[in-house]
Amino acid sequence: MSHCAVLCLFFLSGVFQKGLAALIETQQTVLAAVGEEAQLNCQLMNDEDFLQVIWWKILPDEEQHLAMYDKYFGPRVNPDFRDKIEVICEAGLLNCSLVIKNMTEQDEGCYHCVFNTESKDAFNGTTCLRVQELHGPVLHVRASDSPEETVVSCWATGGPAPTVTLTVPHYNSSRVTNSNGTVTVTTTALLSALHHESRQVGCVVRWSSGPLIEVSTIIPADKWMSFPPALILSCIMILNVLSVAVCIIYLQRRCQHHNSPSDRDSEETETTQRPAKETNKVRTPLKKSMEKDWLQMSSVKREKQNAVI
Repeated sequence: MSHCAVLCLFFLSGVFQKGLAALIETQQTVLAAVGEEAQLNCQLMNDEDFLQVIWWKILPDEEQHLAMYDKYFGPRVNPDFRDKIEVICEAGLLNCSLVIKNMTEQDEGCYHCVFNTESKDAFNGTTCLRVQELHGPVLHVRASDSPEETVVSCWATGGPAPTVTLTVPHYNSSRVTNSNGTVTVTTTALLSALHHESRQVGCVVRWSSGPLIEVSTIIPADKWMSFPPALILSCIMILNVLSVAVCIIYLQRRCQHHNSPSDRDSEETETTQRPAKETNKVRTPLKKSMEKDWLQMSSVKREKQNAVI
């Protein structure tokens, strides 16, 4: 089937056929955030044997054809919206959804779904899409003026105003209306400082539609006090033992160096040589005197011997 034929079928089925809304179940209003994805559901409540489901957007002067799901040909999307729209049908075409991707403010409006049956009857339903400007949640932790306290805050923006809660027992909330009609809600809590263990704090944000969003962060304990006391004591004992061991090793090395053979030899040599020098200094004049006396005695003895002869 050509694109022209599909577009013509969109126009003929949607404009000239009047549907029966009583047998169609749809959502009256769908809220979605900018940049997110919106899903519009349309469900046929009887067992009619139908051929196709067609989706249109209602404009001020006309209806703009978007997509269809055919019993025999499957999904068909208008080429102008091929990257924007997707059609999903389940349970034998009884439940069909139009998925709009990457929501913008231009996507806001009412959408029309039409079920065409083999008996040429048409059943239609309408869903209106409202685009919300949503920001956040943002969770922030900072130190307070007191070193024993920590400030935790969380904020989110939306229209209508979101619900923002903190996972702590007591907190305060405030809201500010922005110029574009959105509302910023901020919750703040003051927590006592933790010295022995870390603590996880979460922020939960709920808008009027869409999933529940939760963010969390961990507030660390004081870096030194977060260690168990037993571990700190063990570290101190180990440092003391190491200090004693280093001292002992140092003394042993000093003793070994003092008692080494080279040192003893040098000391003994110095000890033995020093008295020898002193002895030589004392004994040298005495030796010379003894030699002189011996020579004199020898001379006297020879004279006596000569006299006898």
